Amino acid sequence: MIAAFTRKYKVEYLGEVEPIYRVARLLKDYEAKESIPAFTVKGTDTRSVGNLVSTRERLLEAIGAESEEEAYKRLLEAMENPGKLTWVGDPGDYRVAGKGLKSLPFAKFYEGDGGLYLTAAFIVACWKGVCNASIHRMMLLDEKRAAVRIVPRHLYKLYNDALKEKGRLPVTVVLGVHPAVLLAVSTSPGFGRFELEVASKLMGGLEVFPSPIHGNPVPVGAGAVVEGYLTGERVEEGPFADILLLYDRVRREPVLRAEKVLVSDNDTHVILSGGREHIHLMGFPREAQIWASVSKVVPRVYKVRLTPGGGGWLHAIISIEKNHDGDGKNAILAAFAGHPSLKHVVVVDGDIDPDDPVMVEWAIATRFQADRDLVIIKNARGSTLDPSGGDGFTSKMGLDATVPRKGDPHFERAKLPG
Repeated sequence: MIAAFTRKYKVEYLGEVEPIYRVARLLKDYEAKESIPAFTVKGTDTRSVGNLVSTRERLLEAIGAESEEEAYKRLLEAMENPGKLTWVGDPGDYRVAGKGLKSLPFAKFYEGDGGLYLTAAFIVACWKGVCNASIHRMMLLDEKRAAVRIVPRHLYKLYNDALKEKGRLPVTVVLGVHPAVLLAVSTSPGFGRFELEVASKLMGGLEVFPSPIHGNPVPVGAGAVVEGYLTGERVEEGPFADILLLYDRVRREPVLRAEKVLVSDNDTHVILSGGREHIHLMGFPREAQIWASVSKVVPRVYKVRLTPGGGGWLHAIISIEKNHDGDGKNAILAAFAGHPSLKHVVVVDGDIDPDDPVMVEWAIATRFQADRDLVIIKNARGSTLDPSGGDGFTSKMGLDATVPRKGDPHFERAKLPG
């Protein structure tokens, strides 16, 4: 499945790579290169790739969009009106992995990480008619067990419901899929809307086959499939360097017990935590939600950017068209509503490029007055990733760095002729 995407690019095979630190260094070194790195994590049974969508251009290419606005609209439409899955028979090209979970590309990325992690796998779970697919980091324990970090969202609900009734939740772990599928499973549609159906709408169709034990849908061409259960057993998971390159604290998390591990000749995938690919996959769906929310209160949103310095999560720059003074503040409030984890947002005019930090700073320097244009919201729900807050509560700040009066020539940025 990955091959359908990577055939458009130069793939550079780099041989066998040690799982401790060397995989992370390789992925970091190749972030800015045109070629896609391929490698074999030492001791595993699969070839892996990384940095599939380490650039925004590749992300747009993955879903066939020519602009960010088109991509936002298509992603939002897919979340609101998911497509249908096309079921096919068992593809038959999978084999049992000889080392169980150790056959998969677990790696240790940063010095303080608590162990070897799988970063690009997602879990498919269906319980009482509700299916969910979501990405979760997994820390290797042994050939049959891994600790899984589950945040209180949809999988968390399915897991707790199943735990009360059956003592475990049947799950299928999928690794090595087209990046459009990963983008879809990184979204947060309403409970009961299935992320693989979001992927189907986004991609114009998605073929799946039934997993061998649970019958859960698996995208055709996936690199590896794990059938197992999220059990009632809990172990310490972490630390793990998250998207902000800070170590998430140790928690007691559920254990995945693998019943069958299957691999194929298709590539698997490794995502560098805190790297560009991680930021794009996690942040882009939230940019779409910010774009939609702000578009309801201003005539036009030119660009939304969750900034690299904010980990592609906590900070946003938004360029807009205004009708009235006050639109900038409305845009700030709408941005916080669109992405509740957002901590700081700067709103600028359409002549300011959010990708240019110097221009953004210039807009703040010349168009912003703290006593008039600053919005502060105290004790709001934010992101648990932010260590400066307390249990997910934070103070939020918005800066309205738009021109306060239309037509005032004093705010016009000088341009060189020609």
